[in-house]
Amino acid sequence: MSSSENAARLRADIDSGRTGDKVPAADPTAAPLGTYEEAAGASPAPETIAQVRQQETARPHEPRPHRGLGDAWIQIAIVALLAGVFIAWGLLGKP
Repeated sequence: MSSSENAARLRADIDSGRTGDKVPAADPTAAPLGTYEEAAGASPAPETIAQVRQQETARPHEPRPHRGLGDAWIQIAIVALLAGVFIAWGLLGKP
């Protein structure tokens, strides 16, 4: 397996939440892991990536189940408020 494939697997582990650093979600980056090394003409050694991967996944993360609305209540409240304003404007704004 090439070093770019190893770097891609490490990034997939981080994005999936397997490293415990973040919630499982895609994380857009300007330059994927290993890009700078490859641009410099020195691809990261597979052993280096394997060592980093082992360190990153040493503390596995179990995702917590999502319960309730979470922070979505803020968006729901804003939409409800705007709907109320538009309805009031439509009803009361007519002469």
